Amino acid sequence: MDTALTRAGKKRLKPGVRLFLGILPFIVAYAVFCYLPLTGWRYAFYDYKPGRQLSDCTFVGFRYFTSMFQNPVSRRELFRVLRNTVVMSSLNYLTSFLPMFLAILLNEVKNRRYRKFVQTVTTIPNFISWILVFAMATAMFSVESGAVNRMLREFGIIDKGLNILGTSDHVWLFMLLLQIWKGLGWSSVIYMAAINGIDQELYEAVAIDGGNRFQKIRYITIPGLLPTYVTLLIIGLGNFLNMGMEQFLVFQNAFNKDKVEILSLYTYNVGLVGNNISRGTAIGMMQSVIALLLLCTTNAVSGKVRDEKVF
Repeated sequence: MDTALTRAGKKRLKPGVRLFLGILPFIVAYAVFCYLPLTGWRYAFYDYKPGRQLSDCTFVGFRYFTSMFQNPVSRRELFRVLRNTVVMSSLNYLTSFLPMFLAILLNEVKNRRYRKFVQTVTTIPNFISWILVFAMATAMFSVESGAVNRMLREFGIIDKGLNILGTSDHVWLFMLLLQIWKGLGWSSVIYMAAINGIDQELYEAVAIDGGNRFQKIRYITIPGLLPTYVTLLIIGLGNFLNMGMEQFLVFQNAFNKDKVEILSLYTYNVGLVGNNISRGTAIGMMQSVIALLLLCTTNAVSGKVRDEKVF
């Protein structure tokens, strides 16, 4: 009888209502973990002191926002971290085609075992924490005991160890290579799924017309992946200034901080390490507003150029 009542209840519910109830837990979770923390933005308008109630702190309005540009030292620091963030984000976008390129190469591998092996090997680094990556980098590139420096010394290529981790020279390139190594395989999974969604009859039509493998890639695979690539690029532009700080936090030191400190890490250093939560919150708010404007702008440009918007 209970089963019959359950079935009757399901029949009375419209498909749209059932769909909404299905995604309701995810909406609630997203609101709790993504929107509810935005109430902390109010700290940016108070001279907050840790351990005190916010109501007991002095309301300062936009003082922490204007001080970022009024003080020459703060302005120079802000421009420095913005430079680092823009450079690292730009390098990421210049190399954003690599996951698509890897997916195309893997799709052309006919040996399934070898393809699965390469997919596994390139995807595993995504699940390695940046702490372990830093430990591996230290073991390989430390000045005295690093494997790379020891090998170079044994072959007589260098006389003393290279301080790769303790210098700001080429640090942007080093960070970029680490990001590519860690995320290349995982990012290619989306493009592999997009390739599987391409109509196979298109490949058969090219083969009938005498097209070779490279022509199939040029005229079928790449055009089929471009919508996915552009969509991911537009979504990613919203996070242009909001790069994950974990990598830069673990690799930061006194020698490379001038170029490693990006905006997210600067917010952390100012707010928590520097014990100035109000100023750090103001910087974070500015970062979020700029990210939202970038996302809306790129979405509008996409609508004008491609007649297609993400939202």
